[in-house]
This record gives sequence, C-alpha cells and structure tokens, in this order.
Amino acid sequence: MAGFWLFFMALAVVYLLPGPDMILLLQTGARQGKGAALATAVGLGIARGCHVALAGLGLAALFKAAPWTFDVVRLAGAAYLLWIGIQCLRTTILPNLNGTGAMGEQPRWSASIRRGLLTNLLNPKALLFCSVLLPQFIHPQAGPVLEQFAILGLMLVGVGFLFDSAYALTGAALGRWLQRSPSAQRLQQWLFGSLLIGFAMRLAFVQQA
Repeated sequence: MAGFWLFFMALAVVYLLPGPDMILLLQTGARQGKGAALATAVGLGIARGCHVALAGLGLAALFKAAPWTFDVVRLAGAAYLLWIGIQCLRTTILPNLNGTGAMGEQPRWSASIRRGLLTNLLNPKALLFCSVLLPQFIHPQAGPVLEQFAILGLMLVGVGFLFDSAYALTGAALGRWLQRSPSAQRLQQWLFGSLLIGFAMRLAFVQQA
C-alpha cells in the first residue's frame, strides 16, 4: 500500500509541473470552453494508456537501440506543437463559451480528442517517463508482474485524467473572465501560443537521455 502512495505522489509532482499538456488544456478551456477542454483531456488519457502499453511491449528499448526512431517521433511531436502554437497566435477572436464556438457552431469534440491524443502520443519523453517510472514500483515478489503493471498503468492514466480535468475547468473559468477584457484575451493568446512554441523548440533540440 505504501508503494501505491509513493507512486501517487510521484505522479502528482510530475502532473503539477508545467508542460505542453497543461498549456494545451488551459488554452483549449479558455478559447473553446469546458466541453472541448475535457474532450482534450480524454485524448491525453488515451495517449497515456498507449504509452503504458508501448512501455510494456518494450518500445522504449527500441528508442535506445535505434536512436533515429526516437528522433523521428521527437521531431514529429515538435512540429505538431509548433503548429498548435502558431494557430493559437493567429486566432484573434475569443469564442462565446456558452457551448458554442467562435461562429456559433457546436465545438468539435472529436477534433479536441484527436489534438490531445497527438500532443501526448508524439512526445517520446512521455513514453520514456512511463518506462522509467513504472518498473521502480513493480516487485516480482509481490505478485504477477503483468497485473502490477496494469494496476500502476491504470493509476497513471486515472491520476493524469484528474489533473487534466482540473486544468480544463481552470482554463474554462479563465476564458469566462477573459471575455470581459480584450487586452487580457490578447495577452493570454500570446502567452499560451509562445509557451507551446517554446515547448516545441525544446522538444526539437532535446537529446535522448
């Protein structure tokens, strides 16, 4: 039981650190509302589940054995974050957040899910994080390794979704406040867009650990 609490605290520390996932959720909540932001959180959760499965299958070992595969995923992820950041900077109208988009259209939650999925799935550091963290809390003498891996993986995805939901709701509340201040809207737009571009640059030039 103590191991589960330590694992939970380790996850909490990681999810509290600012990163592209957090910024994406805040930006989506502020510009598209609660529903789209929560849909983005669902996409992030699906991606984390994929990372857990891939870590269990040993894909991280492939990154170590063939560094070019890591670089391909890393550059694709950086390009995607850069594209999102540029789109954020180019958007000039903060939508009405009462369930509709900027032009009165219903938000496309499928697009939000896809954006969350790709943002996390194309970040090889997320896969390496799963591959490094999970084995530290698995003890063969405590029972079947696959069962432990599955339980910890579910915890990783579940805790992540709780934090993501909180960021999504925070972003939506921020968006409602920003509607009263055009200058604050513009500041938020440039701040979140610049942060996403900054994360893209960091991912593009980072070296595999």
